[in-house]
Amino acid sequence: MHLSPLQSRLVASLAASCLLILLYLILFPPSFALAAELNDAFPAVSDDLDFSIDPAVLNNRDPMYEPEFSAFDRSITGRVPEGVTPLTDNEPLPMNIQPGSTQLFVFVLPSGSPGEEDGRRHELRGEHNASREATAGAGATEQAKGTFEDGQGIGKRQAKQTVYISANTCDRPLPVDPSKTTQDAPQLTLFVSTSAENQAPGPLADQGSQDVVVFNEGAVMYSFNTDGEVYLGVYAPNVSDSFSTKPYNVQVVVSTDGYYFSYDDHDDADLIWVDSDSQGALLITHNLTDSTDPKLEAEIMKTQPYVLFAHNKKDRAINGLKYSYCGLYRHAQIAATKDERATPLVRTGMTKRGPGNLPKQQFFFSGLNSSAEYFGILARDGLDDGDHLATRQAAFKRGTRVFKATSFRTKSNHGNCALVIDLSFCDQIAYSVPSNPNFGNSTKLADFYDSYARSAYANFEKSLAQVPCDAPSSQRYSLVRNCTDCAAAYKDWLCSVAIPRCEDFSNTAPYLQPRAVTQPFPNGERLDAETLASMPNTTAFTASRNPRIDEVIKPGPHKELLPCDHLCYKLVQSCPASLEFGCPLPRGIGFAGNYAKHDPSVGLTCNFPGSAHFPSAGERAVLDWGLMILVLVAGSLTV
Repeated sequence: MHLSPLQSRLVASLAASCLLILLYLILFPPSFALAAELNDAFPAVSDDLDFSIDPAVLNNRDPMYEPEFSAFDRSITGRVPEGVTPLTDNEPLPMNIQPGSTQLFVFVLPSGSPGEEDGRRHELRGEHNASREATAGAGATEQAKGTFEDGQGIGKRQAKQTVYISANTCDRPLPVDPSKTTQDAPQLTLFVSTSAENQAPGPLADQGSQDVVVFNEGAVMYSFNTDGEVYLGVYAPNVSDSFSTKPYNVQVVVSTDGYYFSYDDHDDADLIWVDSDSQGALLITHNLTDSTDPKLEAEIMKTQPYVLFAHNKKDRAINGLKYSYCGLYRHAQIAATKDERATPLVRTGMTKRGPGNLPKQQFFFSGLNSSAEYFGILARDGLDDGDHLATRQAAFKRGTRVFKATSFRTKSNHGNCALVIDLSFCDQIAYSVPSNPNFGNSTKLADFYDSYARSAYANFEKSLAQVPCDAPSSQRYSLVRNCTDCAAAYKDWLCSVAIPRCEDFSNTAPYLQPRAVTQPFPNGERLDAETLASMPNTTAFTASRNPRIDEVIKPGPHKELLPCDHLCYKLVQSCPASLEFGCPLPRGIGFAGNYAKHDPSVGLTCNFPGSAHFPSAGERAVLDWGLMILVLVAGSLTV
């Protein structure tokens, strides 16, 4: 049959296509499953469960539940191993841990973290999950048992971030009989790993793939850089039979913003012990600002940024918990907090008394035991810190910070030294003064001393009014001092002399001056003959500094922390010679028994307005206060 030209071309095209298909099948033969290859050894799966659903019920069902985990994407949800607790960014998780066991946690960097978008890509190679630089928090006991291993596999890459781990021990096993053991329950231990090969860090895991940090007084802080999952283990060590079976209770937090719980164990305490009496104590913070801006000062004076815990040193309830906010909150004997633990035994408020006339927060304790030593622990509860985190669901909010403890002690139960504060005229005075329980309360006592000083100052003002204070500079008594300087120097001197600082008679410090030794104590007791024979029979020993104290208060035997000699010199330098002020020299007539020199290397060896009683924590404070308050106390009052 003869084909047309068009048909010839069609046949040629079909033949060429068939040849190409045949060539492809020869070069790339396909694989087919043969029936003989199928394994019929597997039985059919059947059970007795009926999964049929009533169509009516199906049509009335609620919308499907979709779980939401802000810190975890679907790459982690659903594959957390049993016994491992996921942690969410900036959310504390309370947990009980039995002694001898390890509680495991896992933390994944939250999606949308800074820098994640720049690195959101997949790579067909292993990633370094964590930086080899890791830092433990302030004061943490570091036991770097190894470095983080490299994670392997294909994963989502994101920029490294700093992860901050912090935890507080809230409870721990207690001795069954405290009188039979001097030991306290051991500290918890934190194990941290970023290696996929060590997802259960702990005492039995590979030490080369984890870092180890022991809790310090119930707290731990640890930070490092990572771009992957973080695995944590908190290990509770075994305890002996001498302890109760009570578990450890801990709060663990991981944050990408900063430490949720923190503490400060610097050498200098942030709290100053000013003074105490037999039942109370006065403590104060350092300056809360260095600014002299009136608006800023006014705003600060409206706040009370700190809380305070006090605890008798003989009671072991807070041993091992001194840097744990929740531990102190639960176990400290006295708490000055802003919530249900607030107590009438503590009065707190703002004051400018002391160095620089700048804002500070003070705490006045009452109801303490006499002749006892206490811890005073300053803290911030984080409730009013104004931080940028939105999380506010935990009992203890982000921003809690605990400071190093300050030690203080109360005086004996003789009751002849009592704290006075917030005087209206002598507003820089806040310490114990000669007292008598039969005289009245502290308010009446403070008014007696304050009124006495105010009346004496009125006489001085009459003398100062005779000085031409407003005369031209060429006619003034001094080119560098004026009448304002003189009045300030005299007021500070007068208040410290008219209001002596009282110490226990049993205090053996060599710089203290015995007073009123021949008089009875408020309870009627007297010093024994041997003690009296060891002291001179002079007015400096047999009477108080001011006669009116013995006439009205009748405190009995006590010792006085003498005024510093600097104020007398300052008074002479600041006032005109016509007022005839003069000062005795050290080791000269009139110095002993009336003045003392300030020796910061020993502690508080003399008294001046705004001075602090505590030597070690107050050494820095005493030096600062002495430099910032130019008028120091010295001399004796002539009446």
